[in-house]
Amino acid sequence: MRVPVIRKNIKFLPDCSRVVARYFMNGDSRTQKMVSHIMVLSEKQVQETLEHTLREFARRHRNISQTFFRHCEKIRGLIEGMQINYNQLSDERKMLIGSYCTMEYAIESAAFFNPSMVEDFDQSDLQNGEKRIIISFRATGEGHISSIVFRRGILDKNNDLQVMKIGDNIDKAEIARKTLYNKERFLVKLAEMNTSDKCSAQIMRELPDQFEYTALKNIINKALSDPTILRERRTALEEVLWLADSFYDLQFKHDSDITERVIFPISDSESRGIEDARFVRFLDDDGSDRIIATYTAYNGHAILPKLISTKDFYNFRVVPLYGAGAQNKNLALFPRKIKGKYAMLSRIDGVNNYIMYSDRRTQWDNPIILQEPRFSWEFTQIGNCGSPLWTKEGWLVITHGVGAMRRYCLGASLLDLDDPSKEIGRLKEPLLAPLEGEREGYVPNVVYSCGSIIHNNSLILPYAVSDYSSTYGVVDLEELLDALKKSK
Repeated sequence: MRVPVIRKNIKFLPDCSRVVARYFMNGDSRTQKMVSHIMVLSEKQVQETLEHTLREFARRHRNISQTFFRHCEKIRGLIEGMQINYNQLSDERKMLIGSYCTMEYAIESAAFFNPSMVEDFDQSDLQNGEKRIIISFRATGEGHISSIVFRRGILDKNNDLQVMKIGDNIDKAEIARKTLYNKERFLVKLAEMNTSDKCSAQIMRELPDQFEYTALKNIINKALSDPTILRERRTALEEVLWLADSFYDLQFKHDSDITERVIFPISDSESRGIEDARFVRFLDDDGSDRIIATYTAYNGHAILPKLISTKDFYNFRVVPLYGAGAQNKNLALFPRKIKGKYAMLSRIDGVNNYIMYSDRRTQWDNPIILQEPRFSWEFTQIGNCGSPLWTKEGWLVITHGVGAMRRYCLGASLLDLDDPSKEIGRLKEPLLAPLEGEREGYVPNVVYSCGSIIHNNSLILPYAVSDYSSTYGVVDLEELLDALKKSK
């Protein structure tokens, strides 16, 4: 008999009105022609054209004029290559040029799915039985480019969710790149990425043991400017550069609401999307806590597992993950250390569930197989659906299984608290399977989650509906744990 899941009557749907101002560059020759058109305008014509553009778009974005300035700066080299004195351009002309290098992108227009729920840092001014939560979503727009967005809400004593009002504008973060790199660790990650050693070795030999980002970028850009460069070498050097670009910090303005903050693809390694962030509230040994997530960076042909952390949802640090276990998708961090070591679930072979331990949050080796497909509804693959949850009976892990016709269902397992490589129990039947009304969407026949919480002795299970929208369900925790212990 299946454990009952109470589906709540709430839907998070795609929203075409949620737009960001994104940099747009239509090739060197076309951009130069565009700039030449603007350069023949008088200052009065520039002012009038700019004012018209601002009237149309200023209300849709926070400080759009600064965005225009930044986007104009991105093509400064191209402008100066046209024998134009960039410093002598008026601010209005720079903004106008920048507006032609800008486009709106509807980040949530295609899908709003794969939710992950965590407790908010702020639990003040609540009634008994209430909990303030933050939900992250994978928002997808045109071209299947994914980003991370947030919603805040309050779960009441009946586990009903009141979602806070959404902000009017979307705020993209200021970016600060890492400036100093360890050469030895950098080379290890290049090897894990299968980057051609013979093509990158010469570049790396020119760098000291601790090298700066600008030094690496200058050497690579010089090599890439060679018109006779072979395709294999060009690809290898581009991969070296996008690995360096994968380290960065994000800072959002404090006058932005959390619903207005979007973590949009920044580096080349994630140019085609930030996928399936699994957020967890991590408790450090010293009693402090922070929110940490693993996610998959995708650039159209390769994936790179990455880690993002924050203590306030304003400032985020992003780094790539290293090691033989930091491969493929589906990594999920345990919410605390186990016997002095960090612990992580993964699916390095795309089929089975693995567990691994590490002294560092970013280095993962020696993965141990934990679970293989056992039941018909998971014969294709089994993986986690978010970080394990601590219970007095063991680590509760929500899993996903893929069966016939690539139908995704959610399952549950219970692992030993002191040694989570030991499985205490595992549901033989799905905990959650797509109902008839949940089968249609961007990817049909799928229910999926990236992270749950426990509240009021219940499992609060947010999940995506066929990769299109999201909702959540509630499971009695004692009933679920009892079923898992009996399944042994």
